[in-house]
Amino acid sequence: MEQYSPQQFRLLPKGVKHLLIINVLAFLLTYVLASTRGLYLDNLLALYPVSSPYFRWWQPLTYMFMHANFDHILFNMFALWMFGYVLENYWGTKRFVTYYLLCGLGAGLACMLLMNAPTVGASGAVYGILLAFGMMFPEQRIYLYFLVPIKAKWFVIGYGLIELFDGIFLSHDGVAHFAHLAGMLTGLLIILYWRYRARPRWKQ
Repeated sequence: MEQYSPQQFRLLPKGVKHLLIINVLAFLLTYVLASTRGLYLDNLLALYPVSSPYFRWWQPLTYMFMHANFDHILFNMFALWMFGYVLENYWGTKRFVTYYLLCGLGAGLACMLLMNAPTVGASGAVYGILLAFGMMFPEQRIYLYFLVPIKAKWFVIGYGLIELFDGIFLSHDGVAHFAHLAGMLTGLLIILYWRYRARPRWKQ
């Protein structure tokens, strides 16, 4: 997949930059409208179960640009930048953004099937980004809590196991753990498909 590497490395490439801007603007607009007009965009843009009267067809896309609070968006946007800018430089903008959105949609599908409450957040897409980083750069060291070095492949596996554990035993903590796992699984399937397509084929 190296053929998708761009010619110039950027710390804030176009795709990551635009995703950050959209998420931050959506968060600010949600806060301003709720505090000044009493209008709650979550009722329109969050992902509701299909059985809910609030469900709309666009919500599997829009929910990933909505966030519950400042800590929620801060964590997701930091992770998006931290792992995303490397991937976008490696893949190129079109492939990176496509991958990000598909992972978010995969996580949204899991929410529609497994959750009974409205869901917001880019976490499913971000977990897909994390999975991709671990697969593309497995030996790259990540500093856990900015102190403890750990290889990317073990970091990703560890996060996946934590989400699986929490999804089974902490199912009522208000976090869509299985949606995170669905984002990772979607990313895995996409990368395997891309690798399959990129394999050389012998003609007779």
